[in-house]
Amino acid sequence: MKGTANTKWNNAFLGLVFTILYLPIFYLIFYSFNAGGTMNDFTGFTWEHYQAVFEDTRLIGIVLNTFLVALLSALIATAIGTMGAIFIYYTKKRNIKNTLLSLNNVLMVSPDVIIGASLLILFTMLGFSLGFSSVLLSHIAFSIPIVVLMVLPKLYEMNDSMISAAQDLGASSGQVFSRILIPSITPGILSGFFMAFTYSLDDFAVTFFVTGNGFTTLAVEIYSRARRGVSLEINALSALMFLFTLLLVLGYYFIQQYGHNKHAQQMKAIGKSADSERMVKRG
Repeated sequence: MKGTANTKWNNAFLGLVFTILYLPIFYLIFYSFNAGGTMNDFTGFTWEHYQAVFEDTRLIGIVLNTFLVALLSALIATAIGTMGAIFIYYTKKRNIKNTLLSLNNVLMVSPDVIIGASLLILFTMLGFSLGFSSVLLSHIAFSIPIVVLMVLPKLYEMNDSMISAAQDLGASSGQVFSRILIPSITPGILSGFFMAFTYSLDDFAVTFFVTGNGFTTLAVEIYSRARRGVSLEINALSALMFLFTLLLVLGYYFIQQYGHNKHAQQMKAIGKSADSERMVKRG
């Protein structure tokens, strides 16, 4: 009975936390359909604010820029982060491995304001013009540690005996890498890509420091418009971003489930093969 009571209190507390987190978002989305033009009183249902968003050619260009930066930074960061995770995993000296992991974790917990200001100082010292390139490089920089943390657990879950067996059978380093190592850690790579893409898509603090020359992203544009006054176009735009992020999370979830099911089927097949071999030996 005591355990049941504790579970009920835990569920109630969890429900309260989620309500506090999601209620402002749903409030914002609700008023994006308000015909009154304000967030004070709901006078009627309308799609005009969403229509205004899609008719704003400048805003559409900013959306495309945001997705381009997010896609490119996620792809490049996934490639570099995967190689970095593999390098850390196969580092023999414990001190060096711990140092690399610590440096990676420091970047994960560092405030975005500090990272943004540091990158701004770096670009200014190098004489690097602020714009698309500076934003892309910055997003790659803060996405790499995310990918490393997503890929490393899959490397530790991997069965190293498969690599040893492949090498004993004459497989080259390239074959081991492409046919055994990468397939084994693919779920981690996909997780890292989705996380990097989402972080890049939603980033404001770092981008705010390193953008310039007329280039901007969606998060910075929403902030700029919000400072000029409350507009329900901002609500509509935020609602669309929330919906897209939700779809990304669902896609990530289904990919994870597919990876787990595939791994379970492979392990089951291996178990059956081992049982068959034992039966043959006994016979």
